[in-house]
Amino acid sequence: MKKRLLLLIVLLAALGAAAYWFLQRQKGEVRREITLYGNMDLRQVALAFNGSQRIARLLVEEGDTVQPGQELGALEKDRLEASVQQSQGKVEAQRHAVERLENGTRPEEIAQARANAQSARVDLKNARLRHDRLKKVVSTGAASEQDVDNARTEMDVAEARLEVTQKALDLAVAGPRKEDIAEAKARLRADEAELARLQRELADATLVSPTHGVIQNRILEPGEMASPGKPVFTIAVTDPKWARTYVTGPDLGKVRNGMAAAITTDSFPDKRYEGWVGFISPTAEFTPKSVETTELRTALVYEVRVHVRDPSDELRLGMPVTVHLPLAQDGTPSASLENSQR
Repeated sequence: MKKRLLLLIVLLAALGAAAYWFLQRQKGEVRREITLYGNMDLRQVALAFNGSQRIARLLVEEGDTVQPGQELGALEKDRLEASVQQSQGKVEAQRHAVERLENGTRPEEIAQARANAQSARVDLKNARLRHDRLKKVVSTGAASEQDVDNARTEMDVAEARLEVTQKALDLAVAGPRKEDIAEAKARLRADEAELARLQRELADATLVSPTHGVIQNRILEPGEMASPGKPVFTIAVTDPKWARTYVTGPDLGKVRNGMAAAITTDSFPDKRYEGWVGFISPTAEFTPKSVETTELRTALVYEVRVHVRDPSDELRLGMPVTVHLPLAQDGTPSASLENSQR
């Protein structure tokens, strides 16, 4: 009995010494990195034509890699091109109308108006002389009262014609009214705006990629009617990519935006992808099921997005990854990847 008691005491002492040694060793060690687990994530873009026309052609297939500005397809353009040409003609005609008004009356037109006024003046002079001559001889019987009345009417007509031609000369010399020029310019602006709208519709008939990515789905085919509410392609955006992971509260203070990171995967165990912390959630949440472990099932964590460079396009959507956040020897976060490249 005494031997068993002695053996138990020795065993408890050994365990206590081992625990003390382990705790002391833990205190002396400095963490060199934070290891997190998560999955690759990326954005998806649904592309649709900004117009309602029949699809003429599609140039890419599912799985094709696309670049920003690359043409992906086009609508039928015959009607749009005809409308643009018609609008261009209206703009050109109105532009010439504005130029005509701004240039004013031509010298030749003024000279013509002046000549018409001079001709009317001469006709009035002749009409007056004839009237006066007939009025003098009417008492002798050489002319009748009717002849005098006709001469007076001709004189009145000549006076009216002179007044009309003189006003026409004044208008020619004064030139177009400012209001007429302003109206013509307003019509020109309206025609130009209509032309710009039609040219925008024509440009929208060509579908281009807005970003780097991979064609994930090809939904419509040539011959089908397109509309702004019907996507033609869905694109998986490959730049940027990021790993969605979660950090616990005790480690949250060691992580900051711009902090350098490295990512590894089971598919390429010998390859490390450079990255940096791009987003830290300001609110806590319970650990998602996708990363639950026995220790973290009830823990509150903060979402962290680690942006990663993947020029070979090897990291796929949903791929499990391990994120390594190096720490400096004093336990503070290491320099950010951006600072290291300066």
